[in-house]
Amino acid sequence: MNIGRRYSQSPVRVALIIAGGLVLGGLLTELVAVALPPSAARQFFITTVAASLEPLAFDLRVLALAVGPIVLRVNFLSVLGVVLVAWFARSLI
Repeated sequence: MNIGRRYSQSPVRVALIIAGGLVLGGLLTELVAVALPPSAARQFFITTVAASLEPLAFDLRVLALAVGPIVLRVNFLSVLGVVLVAWFARSLI
């Protein structure tokens, strides 16, 4: 019985789980922001830590591309979203 192989995940699957969880967490954050009245609990759920990457510009003379700025906003509900999507994806196996 090969236990390690059973729990190995492809990088694409992990990326999809994280992306789906962050989207779900963003939706949950917006729902909480609308549904809860101003309170300490609402502030806890919608407080966000943001990390950003300045615009990236590539000029290859034939093709020029500019991407950005890229911002990753993480809060309690986005982490909860990733956990829920990972749990759901694991139950499908």
